[in-house]
Amino acid sequence: MEITQELVQEFKERMHIYHSSEDDNLKRLLSFSISALKNSCGEFDVNGEKDTDLRAKELVFERTRYLYNDALEYFEDNFLSEITSLGLSLLPEEDDLNATI
Repeated sequence: MEITQELVQEFKERMHIYHSSEDDNLKRLLSFSISALKNSCGEFDVNGEKDTDLRAKELVFERTRYLYNDALEYFEDNFLSEITSLGLSLLPEEDDLNATI
C-alpha cells in the first residue's frame, strides 16, 4: 500500500511536527502500523470513509504515535478494546460467508 503525502501530513499535524525531514521515516512507520493492524484486525482502507475505515485510521495513527515515541510495547494493552472492536467489525457478514461456501 502506498502511503500518501496527505496521510503523512494529517499524522504530522496531529503530532505537531512542522518539518519535513522525517517524512520518509513517518511513511515507513505508518506503513508498519497499517500492516500490523490489517494482520490483527482484517482489511480496511486507511483513506476510506466508512466507519470501520475511520476507526482503523485512528488506530493506525495511535500505533504510529507509540512507535514514533519508542513505546510500542504499551500500544496493545492501552488499545486492546479498540483493536478487538475493530477486528469484530471487520469480520465478514454471515451472508458473505454463505455466499463463498
